[in-house]
Amino acid sequence: MFSRESRRRVLRRQEGPGAPMGLPGTDWSPFGRLEGAAEAYFLHPDVALEAIGGVLGRRRVRGFTLERVVDLTDAGASVWQEAAVCDGRRLILWHSEEIADGSAPGGTVLDSSIQVLPLSEVRHVGMRTLVGRDSGGARVRRGVYVVVTTGAVQELSAVPTDEGSAGTARFRPEAFRFSKSLDDGGPGQMDRLLAFGELLGRLVPAQR
Repeated sequence: MFSRESRRRVLRRQEGPGAPMGLPGTDWSPFGRLEGAAEAYFLHPDVALEAIGGVLGRRRVRGFTLERVVDLTDAGASVWQEAAVCDGRRLILWHSEEIADGSAPGGTVLDSSIQVLPLSEVRHVGMRTLVGRDSGGARVRRGVYVVVTTGAVQELSAVPTDEGSAGTARFRPEAFRFSKSLDDGGPGQMDRLLAFGELLGRLVPAQR
């Protein structure tokens, strides 16, 4: 997932290989096209596809990964949706979240945001997998994690020093993190996320 370090995965609807096709939350991994995957998985696919299509233009989608999380709060359920799309030259990041708005019908509005990152700005693509064994002893992938780091500074903090010494600072680069596991997405989405990370790794230009 991007834009947030972590979020609670406390409620998921109709997910997994056995979920009915066409209902929000259906496993998106069998869908090769972004449109079909978004319509099967997102609660608001029209909003996502309109936002992404506006910057994608005529360029072809080379790869993508999707995420949807439902958080339970005192105010009720809040749905976080996100998509990361690569067109070969750019990383397009879309997310939406329902936020409270007492003046709107229903009491909430959908906050939709999009970022466009040239692949030339990517400084690092990291991939990590967790491999275990199933009940029969065969090896099985249990988790996939991908991190994409840019050259932008996301956070700058002072480092405490001894009195009288020169002060120093520590910076944390902007990073977008994606994860899938057996419990969160299943084997199909883990495979798709790993393929997405490998695509980015191949396309990121070497730094001179």
